[in-house]
Amino acid sequence: MATRPEPKGERVELRASFRQTSAIRQAAEATGKTVSSFVLDSAYLEAQRTLADRRLFRLNGDAWERFVAALDRPAKRKPRLEKLMKDHRARD
Repeated sequence: MATRPEPKGERVELRASFRQTSAIRQAAEATGKTVSSFVLDSAYLEAQRTLADRRLFRLNGDAWERFVAALDRPAKRKPRLEKLMKDHRARD
C-alpha cells in the first residue's frame, strides 16, 4: 500500500550568493529536479544524517564490550555533584 505524500504547507526562505545559486541550479538540472526539490531533498538528507549522528553510533566488538561494561558498573558517588544538587533544590 502506497503512503500518501505529506502536505507541504511550510515555507523555507534563504539568501545565497550568485556562485551558490548557480551551482545549485546546475546540480538540480543534472539530477532532473527543480531547484526547490533539489534544495529540499539535499537539506532533508543532511538533516537526517546530522540527527542520526546524535542518535546512533556503531561500535566494533571490543568497543561494544567496553561500553556495556561501563553501563553495568555501579554508579560512583559524586559528593560535589550531590552538594550542587542539594544547594540547587534549597534555592527553589
